[in-house]
Amino acid sequence: MSDVLTKKAAVIDEVKEKVDGSSAAVVTEYRGMTVAEISTLRRTLRQAGADYKVFKNTLVKRAIAGTPVEPMSEFLEGPTAIAFVAEDISAVAKKLRDFAKETPSLVVKGGVLDGRALSVKDLLALADLPSREVLLAQLAGLIAQPMRQMASLMKAVPQNFAYGLSALIDNHGGAPVAAPTTEEAAAPAAAEAEAEAPAAEAATEEAPADSATADAAASTDEVADEAPAAE
Repeated sequence: MSDVLTKKAAVIDEVKEKVDGSSAAVVTEYRGMTVAEISTLRRTLRQAGADYKVFKNTLVKRAIAGTPVEPMSEFLEGPTAIAFVAEDISAVAKKLRDFAKETPSLVVKGGVLDGRALSVKDLLALADLPSREVLLAQLAGLIAQPMRQMASLMKAVPQNFAYGLSALIDNHGGAPVAAPTTEEAAAPAAAEAEAEAPAAEAATEEAPADSATADAAASTDEVADEAPAAE
């Protein structure tokens, strides 16, 4: 294999490798741009997560044949440089748009995302979108907001229930007195019975003395009745 074929094969492999590691690609024309401007643009796009490189159109077409990025072949005309996007395509589109305003020699021709060709109009619309970080922050806020509302609602339910119950009790003359249970009702009777027990025992102990007095009195009466009979 000649050196030319070897170099072409190496370029094709490099393009395939970049395609495999990218989520999207943007095709530009750099006709009239200086080397310094291209280097500056490359650094700018690298900060946005894209690798910007110049390739021959014929080799790129061979490399992307049968791949998801094949639709971008329609943009491969003239001096072409491709931005292979590994992260946020909207951030890359924004960088290209802003750079083209300052450097009119840069022409954005189109791109591809998820196997679909992107026109210049599509790329400009993507450039107007917020960055990925901002979108994620907004999404997190949308998800967290209902959760915060639910937490506030759950906190308010017991409080409102307590307020409502308190108002209901006040409207009915205060809290009702609970009826005593069987054990509570029996407790005073048991205490009263225990208090009366010593008195009953004392009465029982005094009963024999009273009986003896009564018997003695009865005997005296009998003697008195029998005395005239003896005379």
